[in-house]
Formats: sequence, C-alpha cells, structure tokens
Amino acid sequence: MMNVGRVSVLSNDVNHLELDITPNQLEEINGALSRGRLIQDIVPHLSRDEREFLITGITPQEWMEKFGIDEEEYID
Repeated sequence: MMNVGRVSVLSNDVNHLELDITPNQLEEINGALSRGRLIQDIVPHLSRDEREFLITGITPQEWMEKFGIDEEEYID
C-alpha cells in the first residue's frame, strides 16, 4: 500500500489516497499517461474511483461534493 498524493483538477488541492500499488506501478502510470497507455492495463485491480484519482487527483468525496452523484453511477 502506498499513500499517493495528486493535485485535483477541480480544486487545485493536493488530495491523498492509500492505494494498493507499488512504486514501480506508480512510475509506470506517470509515464503511461503522457504516452497514451491505458491505466486499467497497468493497475486493473484498482477501482474506477482509484484510477480516476490517479489521473485527475479527484477523490470520490470531492466528486460527490462537486456533482452530487457517485462517479460510478455517472460512468455506468
């Protein structure tokens, strides 16, 4: 487990989540996003919310506060 920090594209706040990833996976994700690789191919075991956080820095709580719906509901 790693405590990962990301800047939210909604609030510019630094948010943190405890995620089940390795330092190598985090490094691969950081590079993959700029090369167009799919995050779900790197960390398929993470939830949509967790992957969204890694891409945008938006936590599930921040999503609910901003949009009033669960991201999972919105995507499905």
